[in-house]
Amino acid sequence: AFIEYLTQTKNYSVHTATAYETDIRDFIKFYENFNGADVSLSDFARADTICFRAWLADRQRRDLAHKSTARALSSLRGFYRFLAKKYNVKNNAIGLISSPKVPRKLSKAIEVSDVENMHEAIKEIDEAEPWIAARDWALVVLIFGCGLRISEALSLKNSDVRGRPDSLRILGKGAKERIVPVLPAVLDAIEKYTHLRPFGAGLNEPLFRSVRGLPMSPRMAEKVVEKLRHYLQLPDYVTPHALRHTFATALLAGGADLRSLQELLGHSSLSTTQLYTKVNMSEIMNI
Repeated sequence: AFIEYLTQTKNYSVHTATAYETDIRDFIKFYENFNGADVSLSDFARADTICFRAWLADRQRRDLAHKSTARALSSLRGFYRFLAKKYNVKNNAIGLISSPKVPRKLSKAIEVSDVENMHEAIKEIDEAEPWIAARDWALVVLIFGCGLRISEALSLKNSDVRGRPDSLRILGKGAKERIVPVLPAVLDAIEKYTHLRPFGAGLNEPLFRSVRGLPMSPRMAEKVVEKLRHYLQLPDYVTPHALRHTFATALLAGGADLRSLQELLGHSSLSTTQLYTKVNMSEIMNI
């Protein structure tokens, strides 16, 4: 019932709902051992601070990362709010537990020259398959030029880029919609790819296709950047998400304000966007 609530009422992705489920099942498994019996609905109301802290300590003994445990505790709190609302199962002890301190880190930005070098590298790597080279560059320049998440780029359909639009309507996390402007260089790369692509030209079909003509998966997109990273001997932090990060830091360096950047990136909270100020402090000091 809780997973259904997350996906249908809260509009969480299946991936996010699965993460919640994993976290809550981890607690239930621990609670059964701690309790010495199967856990019933009423047991959730009786769990105390000793139980919750013992669970957190158990996760630490299993060498689970603080970030993972902080997320698990957040998942459990969400589950308890659901239990209180739908089943009148209330527990005040969960509110007394502090989350583990997690240092907030950002992936490093990629040098713009390295992004430029990716274009020639793609042409050399996929010399035998010009349409694959065009596809890979279109994907890289789309993520870098529009600041999209992999899932957002891969969810685009042919109809979204028909007629070289000035902006794209992106459906982000939590089914939140935003409008993102598109640079001519991005449209040029997409146009070249669509002209060379051997299949999948229907308006409602996915824009990015695999070699076999199937919709391109996130793992395939990651492999494109991995291949480039090895070819150009770039650092390990060069990933598709780092391309999005580079988009953000470049805009911030160019004088973009945080609110605009928040809208472009599709962050629900400004505190997430504020993390980018840490990597550009010298520029901000000058301003």
